[in-house]
Amino acid sequence: MTASDRQAQSVGAGTYALPRVTQVLHTPEERFAGLPDFPYQPRWTEVGGLRVAHLDAGPATSDPVLLMHGEPTWSFLYRKMIPVLVAAGHRVVVPDLVGFGRSDKPADAGDYSYRNHVAWMTAWLRANDLRRLTLFCQDWGSLIGLRLAAEMPERFDRIVLGNGGLPTGATPMPAAFRLWRAYARWSPWFPIGRIVNAGCVTKLGAAEIAAYDAPFPEERYKIAARLFPGFVPSTPGDPERASNERAWQVFERWQKPFLTLFSSGDPITRGGEKSWQQRVPGARGQPHAIVRRAGHFLQEDQGPQVAQTVADFIRTTPASAR
Repeated sequence: MTASDRQAQSVGAGTYALPRVTQVLHTPEERFAGLPDFPYQPRWTEVGGLRVAHLDAGPATSDPVLLMHGEPTWSFLYRKMIPVLVAAGHRVVVPDLVGFGRSDKPADAGDYSYRNHVAWMTAWLRANDLRRLTLFCQDWGSLIGLRLAAEMPERFDRIVLGNGGLPTGATPMPAAFRLWRAYARWSPWFPIGRIVNAGCVTKLGAAEIAAYDAPFPEERYKIAARLFPGFVPSTPGDPERASNERAWQVFERWQKPFLTLFSSGDPITRGGEKSWQQRVPGARGQPHAIVRRAGHFLQEDQGPQVAQTVADFIRTTPASAR
């Protein structure tokens, strides 16, 4: 792979200090051969010595739609949404978080933290100079993506939040999340593809399960997937509580369009849309919807429907609202 193919850039992360990572795992590219309905080739950005992968589809001159995945998924999660958004005329950009997908995976668990992931994705966003963004985020894509929007609001035109949030640790977490966190930490068996399948109403086929397993050829590649549930702020003393509370203060003044699309069948985030609808000025009067027949991974269960809703939201939001 040539330097131009990788489009590598090295940047800082503004107010965040990028961690120094010394040991890095690279998932072999052959692991990603023959993925079903996913013909996209990665582009690369170097951030703090790590290669962050993303795909870029659709017309380059259009305002981008940024799709951010959570845990333990990767950009493959959006394969049902990308074609609908591209057909509607949009540029679609989908990164793999550090530790997931085709992106590099630090080998030391101590290199991972909520703050480090915000730093890495802040640097990635600035390196690619993405602006006039419509953000769709879910799960950990929202814990990170909403922080990006709150800290760089000038780059974002709209936000669509699905099955996610920005917890501060001030309120108790659902029992389903506490069970998931314990399982991720202690279970000797952590089959990524089957875990994703369990979070869907429409069950995945063998090839799709294998695609979710592809980034993780061995247990040592799963460090991020294992650790992320423990990084969710769930107690008042969490180190990221203050940062998330500052982000909430931004959203309580947020006038730009803000839409919620939460699933009816997600035991972890169900009902979480209400606080956003009540507290965010830009959410008032928007066509919020509950996505039926969908579990935690609504992109799998109702991907084309969700993508069309995002496209309609963009189309009906006038430029003057930016």
